Amino acid sequence: MRTVSICILPLLASLAMGLCPTPAELKDKDGNRLCARLYADDSPYYDECCAGESLDVPPGEDVPYILLRWNNRISSLVVGTRCELTVWSKKPKDGYSKKFNAGAQPRLAEVKKGLFGDWDNSISSYYCKCN
Repeated sequence: MRTVSICILPLLASLAMGLCPTPAELKDKDGNRLCARLYADDSPYYDECCAGESLDVPPGEDVPYILLRWNNRISSLVVGTRCELTVWSKKPKDGYSKKFNAGAQPRLAEVKKGLFGDWDNSISSYYCKCN
């Protein structure tokens, strides 16, 4: 019985991350390192997060005006190893701000913004850097 519980733990950890890649797995289609990947879709179910359209963010990308089709649409994100993504709620780099370090954030609805808000569908500009 002990062996079964040990085998289930990695499975449960992967389910908690859902479809989100690990920070070390973040690469573009050519195999180049990414600073972050932003996703349009999330879900109340973690195994369905980090889905739908995605926007790849290379290291050093500074976007004070996000593309209109991505404005206030990001619901999940993953930040690469040794990288930091800073986001703002308004253009150009105004309003609330938040820094995300390496790791997956499958549901931005769970990340507080101010007293009553959250970061789901609230990103309007960003800057991403890596060491």
